[in-house]
Amino acid sequence: MTMEEREQLNRRMDAEIGKLIAETAKINSENRWYPFVVGSGVTLAIVAIAKLFL
Repeated sequence: MTMEEREQLNRRMDAEIGKLIAETAKINSENRWYPFVVGSGVTLAIVAIAKLFL
């Protein structure tokens, strides 16, 4: 394996690592807001049902 091939492989691996880090950050930020979104949906459903009967 030549030095140029190693450098190319290292650049490719760095790009893959950067991509995985970005995807992980996106998933973590989505997971942080998920309970709030579900909670607000449940709250709205309860209010809508209560409004039907009142």
